Amino acid sequence: MTSEELKTNVEKALDEIRPFLQSDGGDISLISIDDNKSVKIRLQGNCVGCSVNQMTLKSGVEMTIKKHAPQIEEVINLS
Repeated sequence: MTSEELKTNVEKALDEIRPFLQSDGGDISLISIDDNKSVKIRLQGNCVGCSVNQMTLKSGVEMTIKKHAPQIEEVINLS
C-alpha cells in the first residue's frame, strides 16, 4: 500500500468516526502519518476537555483506523 492509499484509508476511518464526535460538539483532524505506522490526530471542540477522550481515542478512533489500515500500530492524540 502506498502512503497515499494509506492516507486515504485513514481519512475514511476518520470520516466514519467524525459524525459521532460532531454530535457531541467535537471533531477530529489528521495531523500526520509517520513511517506508515503511527497516526497523529488532534481531537477538537468538546473532545479536547472531555473526560472520556482517551477511551474514545483507544476504543473508537484507533480501532476504526486499524480496521481500515491494519499496518497502523499506534494513534497519538496531539491535544
